[in-house]
Amino acid sequence: MKRVIGVDVGGSAIKMGVFIEDGTCLKSISLPTPQPANPEPVVNAIALGVKQLQQEYNCQAIGLGMPGPTDSSRRIAKKSINLPGWDDVPVADWLEAHTKLSTVLENDANCAAIGEAWLGAGKRFQDFILLTLGTGVGGGIFINGQLFTGRLGAAGELGLITLNSDGLPCRSGNHGSLEQYASIGAVLRMTEQKPAEMGKLAQGGDVGAIEFWQNYGKILGAGLASLIYVLTPEADIIGGGISASSQFFLPSTKAEIEKRVVSPSREGVQLLTAELCNKAGMLGAAKLVWNEQDKISSV
Repeated sequence: MKRVIGVDVGGSAIKMGVFIEDGTCLKSISLPTPQPANPEPVVNAIALGVKQLQQEYNCQAIGLGMPGPTDSSRRIAKKSINLPGWDDVPVADWLEAHTKLSTVLENDANCAAIGEAWLGAGKRFQDFILLTLGTGVGGGIFINGQLFTGRLGAAGELGLITLNSDGLPCRSGNHGSLEQYASIGAVLRMTEQKPAEMGKLAQGGDVGAIEFWQNYGKILGAGLASLIYVLTPEADIIGGGISASSQFFLPSTKAEIEKRVVSPSREGVQLLTAELCNKAGMLGAAKLVWNEQDKISSV
């Protein structure tokens, strides 16, 4: 298979690119996510973007990262708590009907983890956690060099773990989930500023911004502590837009982990930022296609 299209669906933008098998991106585009981001308009927008790329490149398949879990067959978007109406949507069927290209789905943070495992910060590790800090807080888990999605394909929703049982309600139905304290919306709620602006303020030496990020790091460390106890990874990798300010919060995150997690459970664990930035989701979605093709070929 020569070329595939990797797609990363976000709340504000749909990013897609044409990739070849060594991970080289031949071309990428970004389209606004329709608002409201209901299933049919979003799928139609993806199909238009695919057709635009197909005018220049002959691609054979589509890999698609969705903001929420997919079924174990990787054809149905099961749920998205941050997009309206995404309940058991047969996205692969719809896209294949529009584009005539075979399509495979996966959670967007899982796609980012696949990308980082292939060509990014995760390539040195067999066991790692990826947290994506953005509109939501997504997660991906690699165990023994393989993406872990559980028996139903929905494991790894790391941002939905409970941090405070009496905390703010989450769209998942939980209360006080990590997402309520570590997402872009959480930063806006606590500071009335976007994360990028808080990063600029901290860069300029603003004491209040620096203190905010230090406290943010402690909260993130508390969430990671629970995940480390369960998974004992070699590395915790932090991605998503908020990671651009990681220099201001990762030191306190590391200190919090060391305080909360007993040494045998955190021995040798590394705390890193993701390396592929906005490309990770698209790249991982493309790699997903080749991984699925390899599985089929080996049967």
